Amino acid sequence: QVQLVESGGGLVQAGGSLRLSCAASGEIFSFLPLAWFRQIQGNQREFVARVTIGGVTNYADFVKGRFTVSRAANKLTADLQMNDLQPDDAGMYFCKTWEPIEDYWGPGTQVTVHS
Repeated sequence: QVQLVESGGGLVQAGGSLRLSCAASGEIFSFLPLAWFRQIQGNQREFVARVTIGGVTNYADFVKGRFTVSRAANKLTADLQMNDLQPDDAGMYFCKTWEPIEDYWGPGTQVTVHS
């Protein structure tokens, strides 16, 4: 069983930065991949970034060059550094991990960007 909790959301001006963190309980998380998703009002959740247990990263095209996903050495926390935030980036951000037969989601953290 894995439980995830996001933190670090808040209000920022356009062009500003935020660093989100995802903390996990359950040591099995250290053997699982981690992904960030976001849900912008009225839309479905969309993929933002992913980091494997080996440190390989993938990003959605709309965040490349602005966002960086990383994982702590103990693999139990993962961060999403978000730079040059724009109003279109505002929404609820979730971290997710998964096993072959189950997905685990955090409750999300809100990001608000003022123009």
